[in-house]
Amino acid sequence: MITKRIIPCLDVKNGRVVKGVNFEGLSDVSSPVELADYYSRAGADELVFYDITASVEGRQIFTDILKEAASKIFIPLTVGGGITTLDDFERVLNCGADKVSVNSGAIKNPKIIEEAAKKYGDQCVVLSADIKRVDGKFKLFKNGGRVNTEIDALEWIKFGVDSGAGEIVVNSIDTDGVKQGFDLEMLEAVCNIVSVPVIASGGAGGIKDFIELFNKLPKVDAGLAASIFHFGEVTIDELKRELKKNNINTRI
Repeated sequence: MITKRIIPCLDVKNGRVVKGVNFEGLSDVSSPVELADYYSRAGADELVFYDITASVEGRQIFTDILKEAASKIFIPLTVGGGITTLDDFERVLNCGADKVSVNSGAIKNPKIIEEAAKKYGDQCVVLSADIKRVDGKFKLFKNGGRVNTEIDALEWIKFGVDSGAGEIVVNSIDTDGVKQGFDLEMLEAVCNIVSVPVIASGGAGGIKDFIELFNKLPKVDAGLAASIFHFGEVTIDELKRELKKNNINTRI
């Protein structure tokens, strides 16, 4: 049986971890290096680092913080934000990342998915999609959820997987930070069209939301969250123990 992964997400702005609601109203949380070290020791299966303003500010992702964090943890690290070229992939991987997440950069240059997959392997390329309902349709957004691309999100994800993306992160803008549960409808739609691992992001408010996620959508491979972990509302240890009690396979 495949082990379900629990992944804390660190949204980094100006060298600090921040968190908001629906991608807006960001508030300061902590040092990314300290949080990364804490989560690595607390039983997280992986970590995700997003430099959330790199794309909109048109700059490269942070490197000093990334190197320091990578040196302290012993779990896989995915890094994204401002990834637009193969040089960006190379730089981030050299800083200690295990996987690289592309979002706005892939929308601008779709060929980067295939090029990176060929050079570094499918398992290294993570396609992160920020999705919001517009007139009842799943639409793809870019620049940290600020801009509606008008692209059909499901078609984009299918294209990304066909191009070589080895993993999909589904970020629901509608449920982000709201803590009312994962966007099961959106996630099911994605799971139905791809065969690569799918990571659910946006909406976790408590342990019950993870149980519901994995029970109702067994094709989902991992649950990603920020607020509930950052503010101590749920610990990874207690979450995993409850998952085990509900016959959901996870690494403890």
